[in-house]
Amino acid sequence: MARYTTRIRSPHPPETAFAYLADLRNFADWDPGVRAVSQVAGEGGGPGGVFDVTVAGPGRDLTLRYRTMEHDAPRRLLVVARSAALTSTDLITIEPDGEGCAVTYDAELTLNGILRVGELGLRLVFGRVGNRAAAGLRQALQGSALHRSDVT
Repeated sequence: MARYTTRIRSPHPPETAFAYLADLRNFADWDPGVRAVSQVAGEGGGPGGVFDVTVAGPGRDLTLRYRTMEHDAPRRLLVVARSAALTSTDLITIEPDGEGCAVTYDAELTLNGILRVGELGLRLVFGRVGNRAAAGLRQALQGSALHRSDVT
């Protein structure tokens, strides 16, 4: 398992930040590893939202189907994608912070089945990918880092 966590302070109120992040179509705006996103079920970033997210992969692009598993606006969002090769779990929590908010983005990537032998390499790659995504997220939310982003 590779895990990447970042925490960002944003001047936006929690409701605004949550609405932006819950609509996964916005991933392509801030995550440079995301090539395209299309919604296949639900409306916007609401409960029941399902999104096909195409990411840059080694050698070729990979499309992952993310399902909204938890939608507790404006505090908590959990989206999960499962394929034969991997499982991606993204947990976003948002707390009021003065006039703005604090956003924690916790992403976990797990290789499935026999592919698990490659998880050490996945951690190394995920750190670089996560750093670029965290920088894009800070910019999109007009925010600043609350602590160093971590990969484990």
